[in-house]
Amino acid sequence: MALGAELSRRIPPISGVVVLTDRRVARGGLRRVVAAAVAGGVRWVVLREKDLPRVERLALAAELRSILDEAGGTLIVAGPDPLLDADPGGADRPPVALHLPAAGPYPPPAADLVGRSCHDAAELGRLTTEDYVTLSPVFPTRTKPGYGPPLLPGGLAELIAQSPVPALALGGIETPDQVRACVQAGAAGVAVLGTIMRAEDPHQTATTLTAAFHTTAGGPPHHAPLTSPPDTSGRHPTRTWLCPTPQPQPAART
Repeated sequence: MALGAELSRRIPPISGVVVLTDRRVARGGLRRVVAAAVAGGVRWVVLREKDLPRVERLALAAELRSILDEAGGTLIVAGPDPLLDADPGGADRPPVALHLPAAGPYPPPAADLVGRSCHDAAELGRLTTEDYVTLSPVFPTRTKPGYGPPLLPGGLAELIAQSPVPALALGGIETPDQVRACVQAGAAGVAVLGTIMRAEDPHQTATTLTAAFHTTAGGPPHHAPLTSPPDTSGRHPTRTWLCPTPQPQPAART
């Protein structure tokens, strides 16, 4: 897929609270949870659900894009398939945003935005043309119990210092204090799954976490939360990005 340079600027730098989907644990249904999170200020959603047949995943992607489009948000698709009915090179297509695993493919396919899951310095060293990474697990996580050991904020800060691109903290982030700790470690944003998917009130949870991010990162959010959920019946060149200044952290691990 060949994307022109003018199209590669259609998506802003990733930041803030990013929600990863899991329909199996989404309380009240995935569409309802995503709509509530977007109403609470979330503007980035990563569609996982890789076990679905492509036709079902394609339809789900279209629904979630519609929810995000109304708020000026972006759907990121996990995997190399952008899940588009239209010609991916067409002028009227939605922005193509992909999130890829550490295992590959390398280099990533052309897209407007490409993220990569990373867990250590060796995986960061394999990056080529990616735009951002997730670093995990930062804290012990209920979604993947026993996965780790956790980086903790100190270990997160060490990896962020080695990353050539903005980094999202991922894994076990459930509270405003944890969001603040990740931002102070230098994260451009935080990625959450169970915290939103399992929430009794995903709108309020999203509002609380996004507020913690923006008050710590400095400056107001780019998009104000809605008052209520809507009704849903090579290598990198040197670059700069908007992210908070890392703060000194206590020792992360003993």
